[in-house]
Amino acid sequence: MKRDYTDLAKRIDFTKSKSGTVPAIIQDQATNVVLMLGYMNKDALLETIDSGFVTFYSRSKGRLWVKGETSKNYLHVVDIKTDCDFDTLLIKAKPDGNVCHTGAETCFNEENSGKDFLRNLEKIIEGRKKRPVSGSYTSTLFKEGINRMAQKVGEEAVELIIEAKDNNSKLFLNEAADLMFHYLVLLQAKNKMLDDVIEVLEKRHKE
Repeated sequence: MKRDYTDLAKRIDFTKSKSGTVPAIIQDQATNVVLMLGYMNKDALLETIDSGFVTFYSRSKGRLWVKGETSKNYLHVVDIKTDCDFDTLLIKAKPDGNVCHTGAETCFNEENSGKDFLRNLEKIIEGRKKRPVSGSYTSTLFKEGINRMAQKVGEEAVELIIEAKDNNSKLFLNEAADLMFHYLVLLQAKNKMLDDVIEVLEKRHKE
């Protein structure tokens, strides 16, 4: 269901800058990584709300521009928030691909770790599924089909069990990483995400 941001749009103070714009911070809705900073005037904000695609106002060119209009790496709006002074926007979005014009995931070159790295890896795997790359092992797995991917998960699980019986931590962790990777690939093949699994675990925890 599309959210109603009518009241939010009315409360934004565009008069604090001579250009009639406010800064808009774009954050990845899945990883919380800050992707970029742009500027919006009232028309850009209304277009963003109406279209569902992040749209900025170019102060140098004097026109609206949709992020991704050239690269096709659009930013799909998930949520829009404002700060306490109503002169800055925080937009959580789902990116179609890397955001920075340099080809990086973020314009701030943040280093992800832990669960954020897993979310980033998940996005890379999703990209290999949607846009196969020649010579990519991941793309080859998707091409071989669900049976092959399920088989690989089984094989890696067995190898992890074998290493668990020994005392070589390095080999154990390597097999654990292999299993995690192929597990993420299998989730993508079933059109599921880590968040779907986490949701199930959270429900079980509350029961």
